[in-house]
Amino acid sequence: MNLHDWIDELSDVLDVEAEVDEGLILDLARTASQNVQKTAAPITAYLLGLAAGSTDADPESVERLAARAQQLAERWDRPAAARDLDEVDDDVPDDSSVDHSDDLYED
Repeated sequence: MNLHDWIDELSDVLDVEAEVDEGLILDLARTASQNVQKTAAPITAYLLGLAAGSTDADPESVERLAARAQQLAERWDRPAAARDLDEVDDDVPDDSSVDHSDDLYED
């Protein structure tokens, strides 16, 4: 099964009829992922779909909407040294030395 087959099957399951420009959506998702953060990619694609659906957009209108989103993502002011929140590995404090003898829920 390939991406086009997946799109056809998913469209059937979701009961939507749509012409999907995979390249357009993937380019937009890639730009959002690189310029904003990784998790911006699926959210951006979802919001593009909402915008297209809410206006019954034809393929040219979807391209215009995607271009506007692409421009926003390209000029997004993310500091070069900013780490993606998905890549942050927060330290978990070691509480093994904490005295739990006064805990309310002791057995």
